[in-house]
Amino acid sequence: MRSAELKKGIPAKASKCVTSPDLSVNVAGIKMKNPVMTASGTFGYGEEFKDIIDLNRLGGIIVKGVSARPIKGNPPPRIWETPAGMLNAIGLENPGVDVFINEKLPILRSYDTAVIVNIFGYSLEEYVAVTERLDGIPGIAGLEVNISCPNVKAGGIVFGTNVKAASELLTALRKATKLPLIAKLSPNVTDITEFARAAEGSGCDGLSLINTLLGMAIDVRCRKPRLANVTGGLSGPAIKPVAVRMVWQVARAVKLPIIGMGGIMTPEDALEFILAGATAIAVGTGNFINPRATLDIADGLASHLKREGIPSVRDLIGQVIVA
Repeated sequence: MRSAELKKGIPAKASKCVTSPDLSVNVAGIKMKNPVMTASGTFGYGEEFKDIIDLNRLGGIIVKGVSARPIKGNPPPRIWETPAGMLNAIGLENPGVDVFINEKLPILRSYDTAVIVNIFGYSLEEYVAVTERLDGIPGIAGLEVNISCPNVKAGGIVFGTNVKAASELLTALRKATKLPLIAKLSPNVTDITEFARAAEGSGCDGLSLINTLLGMAIDVRCRKPRLANVTGGLSGPAIKPVAVRMVWQVARAVKLPIIGMGGIMTPEDALEFILAGATAIAVGTGNFINPRATLDIADGLASHLKREGIPSVRDLIGQVIVA
């Protein structure tokens, strides 16, 4: 089915039978065999799942956040299940970039799957340090920048909720690496398109959205927060409508490819994001419920294309029909 026909509102069906649909996509210059990825912080460093699923079948793995130095994270309790989702306040616990390079990355290199490293810091200098350390390291396809961190040198202002701070950070990182740079945007803002444009103007090659929504839960019996950190990031199906809406808005505002995420549990969920404008998708909370969710979704996308007679998943990107 031609994209032009889809845009005219013709049902996505072809007269010709499609037996081997093309699931391949290109995100920020990173070639992937299919659009299904793993969201950072929900899949460890890949090795935790290697005995459960075939990692070679994934389009990409976005690893748990990596910083210039080791981070212990927040004290427990750090996770609380909510209706249709979960709150987490792990605190970006990780062993640091050197341990990642020397111990985690060698395992990932043995798989034919794109590896994108999620990075973060608590000052512009920390972000630059981890970026420069990863630049040129074999086996890394790109960097995903978590800008939802407070800048301790600027009074705790969160990079991802201040356009000027986000722009300055991403511009500095663009100068620090030749790797594809993907900005992971925070939904905790008034207008996410403003931040998408800032990322595009700073030289980013792609966008990931959305990160978690800020939430809180309280134990009414003891009158204390469920999380030791008081607040945490809300993820899961509860946030999917918000995420789909933001992907749709951003896709219309910038030309950068988008990795959509936020409550994706099924092939139908993934298709919503693709139709809204995402080139690829990432499964997060779904991995906790079904460790094989990524492969189930990839298989489901292939089945949908065959059933509808659509040659390539790329024919569906941004093809939602809005009157």
